[in-house]
Amino acid sequence: MHTDEHIHISTELIQTITPDQAWHYRIIPKEQHNGTLSFYVDDSKVSAAQQQQELEIVLGKTVVLHSANADVIQSALGKYYRRQQAAKSAQTLQLKASDDFLIQLILEAKQLGSSDIHIEIFEQKCRVRIRIDGHLIERYTLNKTDYPSLINKIKIKANLDISEKRLPQDGRIFFNHHGEKFDIRVSALPTLHGEKIVMRLLSNDATNIDINYLGFTADELAKYLEGIKKPHGIILISGPTGSGKTTTLYATLKILNTDKVNITTIEDPIEYTLDGINQVQLKEDIGLTFASALRTFLRQDPDVIMLGEIRDGETAQMAIRAALTGHLVLSTIHTNSAWGTINRLIDMGVPPFLLASTLNTSVAQRLVRLLCPECKQQQDVLDTMFPRTFTAPRKLQHHYGPVGCEHCYYTGYKGRKALYEIIPIDIELAENIKNNNFNIAPVLKEKKIQTLKDNAFDLLEKGITSIDEVYPLLMNAI
Repeated sequence: MHTDEHIHISTELIQTITPDQAWHYRIIPKEQHNGTLSFYVDDSKVSAAQQQQELEIVLGKTVVLHSANADVIQSALGKYYRRQQAAKSAQTLQLKASDDFLIQLILEAKQLGSSDIHIEIFEQKCRVRIRIDGHLIERYTLNKTDYPSLINKIKIKANLDISEKRLPQDGRIFFNHHGEKFDIRVSALPTLHGEKIVMRLLSNDATNIDINYLGFTADELAKYLEGIKKPHGIILISGPTGSGKTTTLYATLKILNTDKVNITTIEDPIEYTLDGINQVQLKEDIGLTFASALRTFLRQDPDVIMLGEIRDGETAQMAIRAALTGHLVLSTIHTNSAWGTINRLIDMGVPPFLLASTLNTSVAQRLVRLLCPECKQQQDVLDTMFPRTFTAPRKLQHHYGPVGCEHCYYTGYKGRKALYEIIPIDIELAENIKNNNFNIAPVLKEKKIQTLKDNAFDLLEKGITSIDEVYPLLMNAI
């Protein structure tokens, strides 16, 4: 009888059976030696001898079964053979560099809500990891002999040069398999032992994005909607890669998208498609940059322009010019806070007086994982759990930490939520921008503007997320 609280197995052992087989027989691999496979089996299952014979026929190997507690098996199944609860059972993945393996890998990643697939090679092994809720999970290992073939198949599908292995390459796959249609952005990077591939799964449909469910508080949403109702000016959303900026932009475009409005976008890549919007894919190798596209857009009689990102001074200047000439401009920028966006644009060469007269709303956002409501555990508050620079605005009685159960695939977290910092630029703030006054924290406090730090502490206080998730936000200066 296996009495440990958890079963720990390697990625190589996980691959000896499929998710279907694991759940059907309620078994977890224990070890593999000289053609013999040992499994932990649910001790509530009857007729172990018959099950052993079936498994030997199915797997073509000698099978040994070890009894284990039903709860331990259930826990291991949820952790190692994760499957989407509302989806069909995961299909068999043969770990060979075949088209079928590639298709099933992509389908599985999509079903599990993964954003990226990483295929990597090292000196001793090759592995496949998938990113779920912002964190990478090792899913498979591959034979080194199969690795080049798999890389070539991906490069062919993405229209990349298979003979070029020394330089980075970028491509795109339009995935269409039995009704599943979406785009995949492919990046190939030469590393020490071979090429690494990252595939970003892009949703093709923005119809399900609703601004009411992204994470805005009622007050923040009212401020944001007021900003986008202005006929001209700039709305800027800041945050690191993967913080949900593009999703917020598309939720905004859905509101603005009417028969009376001409909306044009320039993106890299086009992550969503939306009927009624003219979308342009950036192609820097032929000179189609954000700045050059923006110049052309101004001759296309637009009402709303969406720039995927403001990367340089030229693009920033063009965006300001577009806003000055009566257009509403939406874009993203990489800064740490909503007010930090203003510093960044001034550093790019935008005159403060022009910025003060064109910026409608500055937004900062982050994504945090939410604790699983079924298994989160109350914990005592320790002074050492907060950053040294952080002073809690209110005394916490307790907080909650992750545990893990079958509802959250034993991760302790279920889903993600966006945190926002919304600064509407009014007359007083515009004056501060003109006068280069960036000691803005007292002004924001007086206006009762919730910063990312404030919202992060609120989620922690309500027991919605953990200290580990909000710790980086509590370190922010503003």
